[in-house]
Amino acid sequence: MKKRIIIFGATGGTGQELVKQALEQNHEVTAFVRSPNKLKIKNKNLKIYQGNVLKIEEVNEAIQNHEIVLCSLGMPASDKSTLRTDGTMNIIKSMHANGVKRLICQTSLGFGDSKDFLPWHMKYFIVPLILKNAFRDHELQESKIEASKLDWTIVKPGNMTNGKKSGNYLFGFAPTKKIKLKISRADVAHFMLNQISNTQFLRKKVGISY
Repeated sequence: MKKRIIIFGATGGTGQELVKQALEQNHEVTAFVRSPNKLKIKNKNLKIYQGNVLKIEEVNEAIQNHEIVLCSLGMPASDKSTLRTDGTMNIIKSMHANGVKRLICQTSLGFGDSKDFLPWHMKYFIVPLILKNAFRDHELQESKIEASKLDWTIVKPGNMTNGKKSGNYLFGFAPTKKIKLKISRADVAHFMLNQISNTQFLRKKVGISY
């Protein structure tokens, strides 16, 4: 069923896949972007909204008249800001203000209750030295979403690659499940869009990987 969707983080790797695949599914799509020149996709059902997710008035204006919010905010691993958390808080406030209920947000496996999925070298070297700031931001981001009264789903992928969409991946697995801890951005986008019409993971966090 055709939906009015707004995508935050639309110029990132996963965000561009969300835009592309949502358009292929004939949804009406708004891409909320800071730099429109980074998004090369053209389509009659695509609207570009240039804005800053840290400015509540711009987020509030952009969210009006949408039914579904998809969030794939990202920053370089070295960035020490809390853009994901702060931006997501603006999204949550604007959704409440505009009566929009459905939020599907991408974070990551590897922190909190999904820490045990990490191999030892990532757990004790990569995360503390490289991913500490990003994971701390994601953890705060998740806490804000969980505290909201929205109809949310948090999608937690393994390490993301630029591989093709396969539609063949694992999700909702137990902490004891052996996984490859990697998945293409295209497949992450595929799963996120599937949640629009699926209530299985409503107000739940779900891991996704190969």
